[in-house]
Amino acid sequence: MSQININEPRWDQNTYWGRAKHFFTTTNPLNLFCSSSELEKAKDIVTQCRKGEKVNLSEDEIWRAKHLYDSAFHPDTGEKMILIGRMSAQVPMNMTITGCMLAFYKTTPQVVFWQWINQSFNAVVNYTNRSGDSPIPVKPESRNYRTDTAPPLVGRFVPFCAVAAANCVNIPMMRLKEIREGIPVVDKNGNRVGNSKTAAKWAITQVVLSRIGMAMPGMLIPPFIMNHLDKKGVLKKYPWVNAPLQVGLCGLFLVFATPLCCALFPQQSSISIDALEPEIRDAASQLKIEDKCLFYNKGL
Repeated sequence: MSQININEPRWDQNTYWGRAKHFFTTTNPLNLFCSSSELEKAKDIVTQCRKGEKVNLSEDEIWRAKHLYDSAFHPDTGEKMILIGRMSAQVPMNMTITGCMLAFYKTTPQVVFWQWINQSFNAVVNYTNRSGDSPIPVKPESRNYRTDTAPPLVGRFVPFCAVAAANCVNIPMMRLKEIREGIPVVDKNGNRVGNSKTAAKWAITQVVLSRIGMAMPGMLIPPFIMNHLDKKGVLKKYPWVNAPLQVGLCGLFLVFATPLCCALFPQQSSISIDALEPEIRDAASQLKIEDKCLFYNKGL
């Protein structure tokens, strides 16, 4: 029988670096190339380990299966996640979308199109990585965009401002059901105590901050590089290099920013029982929970 605690990540999630190593494995884009049969096999291995059944595999093989499982299946519902909504798809999808947003920003139609693509993709990601078992609609929001005349370097930062603002609005909107009805809060043994609106607000705030942080390096550093190349006449001499170079730069930054920003807050975050709603506090008291904190899945 395996002595591995398959219900917990391989590395200590109470430390930032432990969380970072966990997300470096689960956000690895190579996970996208795993076939359905490989994913189902990984799920079977995880299920067997959770039941305490004997698994004739090495420790590394079991953890490999767990990492594949974490990258493709929702931690609360256990359902297989939409391919482009998985965190392992964040780097290839975001590098393409972000690179094109940075490359095509000079006209209103370009801004509108790529912001629509970005928000549609974010809607899928928000649905796929929601907290708990709350169903939420996949409905991209329609918004108006306007391109003003501004210095070239300033203009290159418009996409980041739009993305940051969109995250502040779209994530709460997509997870509005969680704000209204709350998300599951559990004790240290995973026993559900109730649904908390307070925990939902904290979870969504953490996700918004993580997403903005994730976008910052790839959307704030390349503009300086591209502006320098523009002044040197490189982009005028080789106009075809604009979009591919920006996509490549975004990809380079996202490879590191994605797992490092996912790790900013613990996936299973804790919250003081005293900070929760009276009904949650009463339920915790009735269940004779001695710990001062409960836990919730913040989503991604």
